[in-house]
Amino acid sequence: MRRREFVALIGSTAASWPLVARAQQPERLRRIGVLISSREDDPDGQARAALLRQGLSELGWTEGRNIHIDYRWAGGDAAQAKADAAELVSQKPEVIVANSTLSLAAVRNETGTIPIVFVVVGDPIGQGFVSSFAHPGGNITGFTSFEFAIGAKWLELIKEIVPELGHIALIFNPEAGPFAEKFVQSIEPLAHSLGVKLTVTPTRDAREIDRALVAASGEPKGGLIVSPDAFTVANRGLIISLAARYRLPAIYAYRFLAIDGGLLSYGHDAKEPWRRVPTYVDKILKGASPADLPIQQPTKFELVINLKTAKALGLAVPGTLLARADEVIE
Repeated sequence: MRRREFVALIGSTAASWPLVARAQQPERLRRIGVLISSREDDPDGQARAALLRQGLSELGWTEGRNIHIDYRWAGGDAAQAKADAAELVSQKPEVIVANSTLSLAAVRNETGTIPIVFVVVGDPIGQGFVSSFAHPGGNITGFTSFEFAIGAKWLELIKEIVPELGHIALIFNPEAGPFAEKFVQSIEPLAHSLGVKLTVTPTRDAREIDRALVAASGEPKGGLIVSPDAFTVANRGLIISLAARYRLPAIYAYRFLAIDGGLLSYGHDAKEPWRRVPTYVDKILKGASPADLPIQQPTKFELVINLKTAKALGLAVPGTLLARADEVIE
């Protein structure tokens, strides 16, 4: 090889070294914080986390390669949510996913700058989290849970199973579900027209849950509506078991509560928003502002009836209602 050709070859090879080195450098690790409202050992909570990971992976974000996800589990407890939120914010993630009103309130109180994507939050405008659905403003956007008119639908459905219903109790947690009053505004007119007495009871711990269900079961022809908030969902095992013990027909907002033994549920598909959250996280990591990402509402609702529980309560479910159900558990 001639000297001139050799020098040219060495020069071109050396020039390529920085490119090779850059290609072999690991991708920048982006940090995401996730505050989930359930307990860590809750299968439903783990399913939500799995959907988030799966969706991010499909968009090119893989844990350990280009993202790191820090999870915290509030278990429906306001104090725990506040502690978890403070810890997540201290780690300076580039985006935080907050599941439930309880989690969002805790994270919002810790930061006004880190982008937040909320999941399954009721009344984000009324609670002051965002300014509008189309243009949220600030550092918060996400996916809502319910139209409050669904409250009347819950009463209507339980009345179909219990035609002689004379009293309906609604339980909620004031910190996790401050929006419960809007469900009440939907339920009250229908209850009045049907001649059904409505009682609204705040619950903050297991003792108050038990007390509320004892009182509801003591009313003639009583029934129960369980408001969907992080506290009632986290304590669903207790609520469902007490409803069975006191032979109290109860309606819930999520399918997994009927699966766990609740009489019936009607509400949005709880997994659907978790399939859509990764798109917003992806957009924010690529430079989008939460202020410009519109709030999205549920698109799919489902009615689930647990026939086993109905039989245990001595209730006959009308065939017309069974025909409308998306799922019947036998």
